[in-house]
Amino acid sequence: MNLSKREFLQVMGAGTVAGLGLGSHLEADAQAAGEAMYDLPRFGNVSLLHMTDCHAQLLPLHFREPSVNLGVGTMKGQWPHLVGEHLLAAAKMPRGTAAAHAFTYLDFEAAARRYGKVGGFAHLATLVKRLKASRPGALLLDGGDTWQGSATALWTRGQDMVDASKLLGVDIMTGHWEFTLGMDRVKELVDKELAGKIAFLAQNVKTADFGDPVFEPYTIREINGTRVAIVGQAFPYTPIANPRYFVADWTFGIQDEAMQKVVDEARGKGAQVVVLLSHNGMDVDLKLAGRVAGIDAILGGHTHDGVPVANVVRNRSGQTIVTNAGSNGKFLGVLDLDVRGGRLFDFRYSLLPVFANLLPADPEMQALITRVRAPYEQKLGEVLAVTEGALYRRGNFNGSGDQLLLDALMDVQGAEIAFSPGFRWGTSLLAGQPVTREWLMDMTATTYSYSTLTEMTGETIKAVLEDVADNLFNPDPYYQQGGDMVRVGGLAYSIDPAAGAGQRISDMRLNGRALEAGRRYKVAGWAPVSEEARAANTRPVWELVEQWLKARGGRVAARQPSVPRLVGVLPNPGFAPA
Repeated sequence: MNLSKREFLQVMGAGTVAGLGLGSHLEADAQAAGEAMYDLPRFGNVSLLHMTDCHAQLLPLHFREPSVNLGVGTMKGQWPHLVGEHLLAAAKMPRGTAAAHAFTYLDFEAAARRYGKVGGFAHLATLVKRLKASRPGALLLDGGDTWQGSATALWTRGQDMVDASKLLGVDIMTGHWEFTLGMDRVKELVDKELAGKIAFLAQNVKTADFGDPVFEPYTIREINGTRVAIVGQAFPYTPIANPRYFVADWTFGIQDEAMQKVVDEARGKGAQVVVLLSHNGMDVDLKLAGRVAGIDAILGGHTHDGVPVANVVRNRSGQTIVTNAGSNGKFLGVLDLDVRGGRLFDFRYSLLPVFANLLPADPEMQALITRVRAPYEQKLGEVLAVTEGALYRRGNFNGSGDQLLLDALMDVQGAEIAFSPGFRWGTSLLAGQPVTREWLMDMTATTYSYSTLTEMTGETIKAVLEDVADNLFNPDPYYQQGGDMVRVGGLAYSIDPAAGAGQRISDMRLNGRALEAGRRYKVAGWAPVSEEARAANTRPVWELVEQWLKARGGRVAARQPSVPRLVGVLPNPGFAPA
């Protein structure tokens, strides 16, 4: 791909406002554009590279950022709850640039066709090598959600991603979806495959019987003469957001007090800088930064927020830098620290979009990807349909990709209503692109993706919606237990995110008629978290959706996603019309 002079100038402008160090090659081609965009001047004496939530995506992809990311209470209108034009204004980022495409949903299809795909481990590897070469001693930290999210990760039980992560040069990681492989598999990979190569840290995972640490809580590494402690924080609500039976012998939680003890212990052992590698979600990290003293920086994940600027939280020990590095391999965070006299003096932070057209594929990583995918290529590439519009997932309430799943669940199973989990992972397709088995698996691949069909009363349906809404919109971040709002098909309803628990959902209607509290309705769904529901349902959801897609005659519409009527939240910097 060759960029015109005008396009290249736009790329340069995008890089400037996003904190990217750029050169002055005004007549350059794409290779020179890439060299300019990723020529980030070194700063300080300690550098940390950060990726998170790649969800097993080894190849370049499209991923649409949300048009709805509501913050409630004190979080309204604050990072990370800014979308579209509000995000661009806060980051001083011009619309129509490469950076605007990377960080927002704006002009998604046109910009995606213009700037090409993002991510891909072969392209990410090139960037990592470039940055490590310019930053001696730099560590690559992985915030988790790495071993889940694709067909090959599911079929190899995470082995493809472990191999790719080792080759990428990951030094330290923590986890979340990794745990859905089950305790035995996680321990097998950590104790055998990662041993001596990648440190798997999680200070908040303990044994349920005696409270012993399951993983190392932290590690201290010396970087250019500075002792740096990295503390790991796995997703605190894994046994709630995912099936508990996968981690039956382990406990999780935020564990502020234990975190403080770990930080103090690391300081006592000579750590001059303490960094938390977190899978809490950004709202939780912002609160934690104000409660736990002695953490210099939090490199965060889980909520998939691509936040182009670092947030600084004041606390009793000074301040804590809080960041979040997006998802799907789209971004690489670079935190450069200036440490003097045993303390952090200054810092620079950049979140670099990974444009596959601007970074050549690393040959060694590309060879590994080709090798691990080879046994599955034919199966992955089978075309199930062609989409007539963009298919995407991300957003608080629904996306056209999840709408497709909902329609399939209802049609195939004869249900009146359907629920699809509020997962944030899943790749995007542009109009006219093939809907392959690989894309379908990108949207559904978990170890418990079984389709369900149950009868629920109207009262139970409301209770389910209220429970998920409180999880998402509780004004205390420590009670937000992961995911977006459950996606709903067939049922119309209203939601007031700012209302109290049990009072957010109203005016539920099916085919225009009010839902009756005592009446029973047929409800389709998938990915049940209870062991009993898992035992009663054995058909993977992708088989059901594949059957539905093949019956569409080769083409499938990208329907406008069904979303609730919002009450009391507009205008809001976290909301924009899709």
